[in-house]
Amino acid sequence: MRFEFKYLVPLAQYESLKGALLPFLKRDPFAAQQENGLYTVRSIYFDSPGFEMYHTKVEGIAHRMKVRLRGYNIGDDHSKVFMEIKRKYEGPILKNRSHTSFGVVKQLFNGADFETLADQIFNPDNARRFFYQILRNNLQPVVNVIYEREPFLGNTVDIENDFRCTFDLHLRGVAYPKVGELYIEKDVHFAFPGFFILEVKFNRYCPAWIKPVLEDFKLRKEPASKYVGAINASGFINVARRHDVFAKSALLESYLDEPLPM
Repeated sequence: MRFEFKYLVPLAQYESLKGALLPFLKRDPFAAQQENGLYTVRSIYFDSPGFEMYHTKVEGIAHRMKVRLRGYNIGDDHSKVFMEIKRKYEGPILKNRSHTSFGVVKQLFNGADFETLADQIFNPDNARRFFYQILRNNLQPVVNVIYEREPFLGNTVDIENDFRCTFDLHLRGVAYPKVGELYIEKDVHFAFPGFFILEVKFNRYCPAWIKPVLEDFKLRKEPASKYVGAINASGFINVARRHDVFAKSALLESYLDEPLPM
């Protein structure tokens, strides 16, 4: 169980807000290895033909779900990618996550038998859940959400709470990507121009020190959905234009015959 608070912040406040937060933070070790402490996040989001996941977010439905394929920076068939189902129940967030190589994922989307590749997948049951949702609900890749992330951890060591702050910049989207185009940017549309997204994440409690900082900058928690923002920026997205994701194969039949628990 995890909590995420989001804030849409003017770019003009980027350096000053970061300066106010830095005394309480330390740089994420992965980001510290990257140029300027930033890395690029790429997530292909899947949705139903009627854009159910988009509409449940816009309408503020308390229980909702997102399904996405995520990679980082520039990659190839050997790069690690993550298959994720993200569910929100009122406030807390639950996530099913699995990872494997991009090449394995492409094989699965092209109809390869899951069980022949299961030993190459970390947490294959979560991967099964991922594909079950896609197949059962006829989900299609609708947008590749891309941004640069500057992440920080809390200075205080509390593994159970796992407090993090992220500054997400240059949010943009590519409409109707194919799964194999996770690392390709073409016909990009930028979302929330002039703003970046601050995310505050924790498992158990939000540290008391952050509230006065946010109040000083007159920031208020708001949805600030990257998925919705990228969809809206790519205004030509509609329910009529979509790709067929899967080749017909035993994979489809096996998942629909024996559905996994939600």
